[in-house]
Amino acid sequence: MPRAHLLRVFCDDDGSGGNPLAVFLDGADVPPSTRQRVAADLGLSETVFVDDRARGELRIFTPTVEMAFVGHPTVGTAWLLAEEGGPVDRLRVPAGDPAVRYADGASFVTARPEWAPPFEWERLASPEAVDALIGPPCGHDLIGAWAWIDEPAGSVRARVFPIRLGIAEDEATGAAALLLAAELGRELEIHQGRGSRILARPRAGGLVEIGGRSVLDEVRDYELPP
Repeated sequence: MPRAHLLRVFCDDDGSGGNPLAVFLDGADVPPSTRQRVAADLGLSETVFVDDRARGELRIFTPTVEMAFVGHPTVGTAWLLAEEGGPVDRLRVPAGDPAVRYADGASFVTARPEWAPPFEWERLASPEAVDALIGPPCGHDLIGAWAWIDEPAGSVRARVFPIRLGIAEDEATGAAALLLAAELGRELEIHQGRGSRILARPRAGGLVEIGGRSVLDEVRDYELPP
């Protein structure tokens, strides 16, 4: 029976917050034709199937679609592989091969902005205005809202609404953070959702690194849907 590792990615330093993620480290136990149904059944923003641990080869599904690249599944899976004794220097996803770095218990991936879904960002006047939203700005279906908490320090308050991907509101969105860091051209500490923390910084050659801390909550057997 397949085993699902359930973790939270982009946690704060005290282990709070973080975006839930399911990872099947032995992806071959889940037939490709079944994976979308598994992701829909689990109902998390993303579910990962690792097809080759040593190579870091994986596939990523939201409840409704397969993704070529997104942030918190890659950051979380890189961390989990290291926790299971198999750290990697890069991952392999349909969009490309993001490099991986580990530091102080956190994991980081470096990717190209064009790999990310085409999130829009709308700047609001204050963190309070971001918190007051009751849905996506302007009714857009793939958008984030942000405001400076402390501009000199690069601290940002954000919320992200990836409705197009089958997610009403995401707790922590690495791919959107990647695009915001690329747009602003500076290092950011993004506080998203109910208590999540994403670190993002532009790198040479138009790349952006995103990362943060992950916490493993549970490992459980999973019965495949019929």
